[in-house]
Amino acid sequence: MTTLNINGKEQEVNVEADTPLLWVIREQIGLTGTKFGCGIAQCGACSVHINGQVWRSCVVPISSIKASDKIVTIEGLSTTSSHPVQKAWAEVDVPQCGYCQSGQIMAASALLKHKPNPTDQDIDDAMTNICRCGTYQRIREAVHQAVGFAKAELNTPDNKQA
Repeated sequence: MTTLNINGKEQEVNVEADTPLLWVIREQIGLTGTKFGCGIAQCGACSVHINGQVWRSCVVPISSIKASDKIVTIEGLSTTSSHPVQKAWAEVDVPQCGYCQSGQIMAASALLKHKPNPTDQDIDDAMTNICRCGTYQRIREAVHQAVGFAKAELNTPDNKQA
């Protein structure tokens, strides 16, 4: 048995040590927002956060995950789709087919956590996920819009520092 912390909940799974995290998330835990795309960490559809860093879960063997690691999937980013990146994605109408979008959102949210006001070049460098529909311009626009949403959240009466 392996204990995982996924979206703030401890989960016990019984899988082979070389099972990719993606399959544990989808098949054992039942969270299907993380998608299978290529299986070789190239497309990014399977992106999740592990300890705040974006990882492509299709190539992360379950044996490399420690019980203390914190895994966040698209379902754990926000249960109400109120994360600034999710709000910006909807506002800009980024998705076309939508298949890659959960991975795109996870990559964008990790970028903004580490670089809260990215340039176009920062976005292009960090957003290496593949979108077969070619929504890259809208993705960049949404990342910039998410910055504004995040700043607005910080300035709400509940979040102001005294």
